[in-house]
Amino acid sequence: MSDEQAPKVTQFTGADATIAWHGGLCIHIGECGRAPGDLFVSGRKPWCQPDASSVAEAVEVVERCPTGALSYTRRDGVQEQVPAENTVVVSNNGPLYLRGELHVDGADAAMPGLRTRAALCRCGASARKPFCDGSHERAGFVDRGAIGDAGRGFEAPGGALHVKRAPDGPLLLAGNVTLVTAAGRVAWRGSKCALCRCGKSANKPFCDGSHKAAGFIAE
Repeated sequence: MSDEQAPKVTQFTGADATIAWHGGLCIHIGECGRAPGDLFVSGRKPWCQPDASSVAEAVEVVERCPTGALSYTRRDGVQEQVPAENTVVVSNNGPLYLRGELHVDGADAAMPGLRTRAALCRCGASARKPFCDGSHERAGFVDRGAIGDAGRGFEAPGGALHVKRAPDGPLLLAGNVTLVTAAGRVAWRGSKCALCRCGKSANKPFCDGSHKAAGFIAE
């Protein structure tokens, strides 16, 4: 991600934890604002008040954020735990939601939430590739998040999941990963796949080479 695309980082400091919001990664899913309690209150200044809830409650809400836009630093040093399994949810008309031990090409140390959570563009229109910026809505991207293939499977879940960007091409995933449909069905398991990010594949979420004919350009 270039300096121009780098997300604005706002920090909210409390007695037991500091919560960071990385604005350029936020696509306003609303998991934080709809959570019970007064940790996040729309229209309030500041809208996040870490001391409005217990540190355990704050951590639970922050970890709901599917894009990695929200992260936390606890005073006791406890960090967000890596999920036992790497998963990719192919959302309805939207991005790929990743959770796991993530190593995403384009992420950096200023985005700690991306170590375990990320929303990656699959419509081809995001200005912050490989991350989603909500452009799928304006672009009218339509794909219901179904998956046809089952994959070759893997011996055991977990481990590092590396996400690379093929120049002008797909997202290349290497590592044990489970793909889940928008309807919640566990559909594909394997250790290597190429996922479409131009929005044109006829075999979504997988790449079928359509980026070439579409003239897709991206790092």
